[in-house]
Amino acid sequence: MTKIALAIHGGCGVMPEDSMTQEEWEGARRDLAAALSAGYARLKAGGSAVDAVEAAVVVMEDSPHFNAGHGAALNENGLHELDASIMNGATLEAGAISASRAIRNPVKAARALMEDGRAVYVTGPAADRFAKSKGLEVEPQSYFTTPKRLDALEAMKRHAAAGTDGTENEKHGTVGAVALDAAGHLAAATSTGGYTNKPEGRVGDSPIIGAGTYARDGVCAVSGTGQGEFFIRYVLGHEVASRIAYLRQDIATATEGLIKHDLAPHRIGAGLVAIDAQGVAVAPYNTPGMFRGWVTPEGHAFVATHEQIHEIEL
Repeated sequence: MTKIALAIHGGCGVMPEDSMTQEEWEGARRDLAAALSAGYARLKAGGSAVDAVEAAVVVMEDSPHFNAGHGAALNENGLHELDASIMNGATLEAGAISASRAIRNPVKAARALMEDGRAVYVTGPAADRFAKSKGLEVEPQSYFTTPKRLDALEAMKRHAAAGTDGTENEKHGTVGAVALDAAGHLAAATSTGGYTNKPEGRVGDSPIIGAGTYARDGVCAVSGTGQGEFFIRYVLGHEVASRIAYLRQDIATATEGLIKHDLAPHRIGAGLVAIDAQGVAVAPYNTPGMFRGWVTPEGHAFVATHEQIHEIEL
C-alpha cells in the first residue's frame, strides 16, 4: 500500500496582508482546511485520487474566497464563464468544460464528462446542457456573483481606461488539487472563473489537459494557477512531467525551474501545486503569496497564504 498525500491551491497572487481583512484571511484559511479535510477523508476511506481531488475542489468552488464557482471572476460584459478539468493519472482519462454560465460545480461536470467517455472537452452552452443531462446542479448567474468580484471588475475597468495594471488579486485566481491514493494512483483537478474583465469566450489553461491540469501515474500530478495564456504556451503540466520522466529531475527542481526561471522573463504571476509518485508535494509561486495547503504522507496537514505556514488538525 502506498502512503496517501494531497495538495491544494486556491490561486496565486495573494497581495499584502492589508489587502484583505483579518476575517477574510481567516475565512480563506478555514476553507482551505475544509478542502483538505474533504479530500483527505476520501483518501483515508480508501477512495481514489480522482475522488479526493474532486472533493477538495468542490469545497473551494462553494467558497466565496476563491475564483471558482461561487465567487468566480466576471468577464468584460459582467458575466461568469467557468472552466474546469480533471485527469486520472492511472488511465490518462480526462474531462474538461469551459465557458459554462450555469454549472454550480464545474469540476463535477468535468468528471462526469470523463466518465461519459465520448469526449474530453465540451464548451459553452453545450457544457451546461451536458451537466443538466447528468443531473448536476445549475444556478442563475447571480449565484456566482459576490461583492468582491463586482468591485474587482470595476477596478479592472478603471485600470483598462487609465492604461495601468491591476493587482494579481484583482485580475485572476484559480483552485486546484492533486492527490496520491493508497493504490499508488495520481490525479489532478483545476477550476476557475478566469481573469477579471476577460474577453467573452476566453478560455485559459485550467481546462486544457497538459497545460493547467495533468496527471500521470509513476510521475506526477500538477494543477496550475496564474496567467493561463503562458501556461498554455509552455504546456506547463506536461512539461513538469516530462522533466521528471525524461530529465530525471526531482519534483522541486522541475516545478521551480518553470515557475521561478523559465516564466520569469514574461513577468507574470504564476504558481502551482504538484505531487510525485512518492507523495512529495510542492507549491512554488512567484507572487507575494498563494493560497495553498497539503497533507504529507505522514498525515501532517498545513495551510498557508504567505510565507508563514500553519499546521492544522484535520
